Amino acid sequence: MEILLTNDDGIHAPGIKSLYQALITAGHRVRVVAPLTEQSAVGHSVTIFSPIRVREIQEQGLTGHALSGTPVDCVKWAMNFLLGTRPDLVVSGINNGANVGIDVLYSGTVSAATEGALAGVPALAVSIDDFNPQDLRGQAQWTAGLIERFPWDRLPEQNVLNLNFPACSMDRIQGVRVCSQTNVVYQDRYHCRKDPRGGDYYWLGGEIPMQLVDPEADRALLSRNYVTLTPLKFELTNFNVLNELQEIVQSAKMQDK
Repeated sequence: MEILLTNDDGIHAPGIKSLYQALITAGHRVRVVAPLTEQSAVGHSVTIFSPIRVREIQEQGLTGHALSGTPVDCVKWAMNFLLGTRPDLVVSGINNGANVGIDVLYSGTVSAATEGALAGVPALAVSIDDFNPQDLRGQAQWTAGLIERFPWDRLPEQNVLNLNFPACSMDRIQGVRVCSQTNVVYQDRYHCRKDPRGGDYYWLGGEIPMQLVDPEADRALLSRNYVTLTPLKFELTNFNVLNELQEIVQSAKMQDK
């Protein structure tokens, strides 16, 4: 397969290097286009008010192109400029930190995969529930095996597979669960601190209240050392409310007369 590989942690991150090596070893042709610097939590943003600059990267463990833009910029530029044809698969990761529940809306990792899916290319986002992983070779090899076995032609168009590894060694994984995403949102907190000149600045923190999480959804399963696999689609229309909303609008028009 010809695979476009990207991420949001930046082209020098260990996750993308591990995945690159695993995919190359498995016999795939891999083209790496990733942000030059970390772009976590930028969502589906694109660069439109400044130029995008590209740098070729050749270092131990990886060869590719680094962009000054966002993860979505990377996929757009690769598919519309670098590659002569569309790749067979877009893979984004391995990301430091899980992308579950509401995270998929903030995540540059998931958004890069989504951009591929929106362009009609099967896509996979890969993350680990650890912000400082030391060795991702096992997770990368497991991902390469999934890519080999999965029937990508059966994945519906404009869908993304969202793969998350738990924060444990591969020998402690309890299994693989296909599951829904968590529908519980973060309890946000802003921490007010002082800079060296005495001015206030704010740092966002927060957590998902685990007591509200469905035990069979991705966040809870990851915490029990399961690998989670969730299909995502980005048709945001709420069809359950569509007819009701139409009735409300019609009723409002009648009242206006």
